[in-house]
Amino acid sequence: MRFTRYGRLYYLDPGPYRPRVGEKVLVPTEDGPEVAECVWAPQTVSEEIGCLPCIGGIAGETDLARDAQHRRRRLEATRVVRNAVRRHGLAMKVVAIDYVDSGDRQRFTVYFSAPVRVDFRDLVRELVRALSARVELRQLSARDQAKVQGGIGPCGRDLCCATFLPDFEPVSLRMAKDQDLPLNPLKISGACGKLLCCLRYEHPLYREFKAAVPQVGAEVSTPDGDGTVVGYTVPAGTVQVRLASGQRVSCPRAGACESRRPRRRRRAASVGDSVAEPEAT
Repeated sequence: MRFTRYGRLYYLDPGPYRPRVGEKVLVPTEDGPEVAECVWAPQTVSEEIGCLPCIGGIAGETDLARDAQHRRRRLEATRVVRNAVRRHGLAMKVVAIDYVDSGDRQRFTVYFSAPVRVDFRDLVRELVRALSARVELRQLSARDQAKVQGGIGPCGRDLCCATFLPDFEPVSLRMAKDQDLPLNPLKISGACGKLLCCLRYEHPLYREFKAAVPQVGAEVSTPDGDGTVVGYTVPAGTVQVRLASGQRVSCPRAGACESRRPRRRRRAASVGDSVAEPEAT
């Protein structure tokens, strides 16, 4: 299930219900049942996953009407908050607003981004009066902002953090080096301005591949002749080899490229070995 189009995925036990993909269901939360969308149909999973929370049932007309009302309240609050931020002259950007109505208590959570620390105490007091509800402000990092807003990555697909990556893991330049990528910030940075998340979860693939194939510069034997390894194409699982004739060929990873045994070198003469003296002319 997920609450928004590009939101985080939540796994629940369907119980006696069999929701279809795209159908609205009720998900139990700390503030009461919320409406979410089913994105995966029920399926059997391993017992190692453990106990999952059960859904509260299929969303009815009343639940859908309440969810639509909450959406309208969020849109109204977004307009009010942005106008208030503009009047106070604060260097902050409103990213998203969450609204919870638990009967006798209403709460707005405003997510924003800012380059520096912002003093928003006066802003909160004004928003409480304007919205007649409790207001909380939470500052997001650059990665969290991209996850909430969504977007298109350099690969032309939806951002990984906004689709299937549940958590952020540290990414280093070493991972880019191991994948033979140019150390150009414009080439290896995502929409958030940080290093691409795909460098992290694709790194084990490159590390395992390079550990199982000859290193660059090694002499290998191929069906087309002997040559030298000059590069890799990890996604395709091939090794690039330059033959003695200068031609470059691609060899499959499995069994096509095998390192040739180096020629046996003559043992250097050591102290005590008999050395033949040159004949006198």
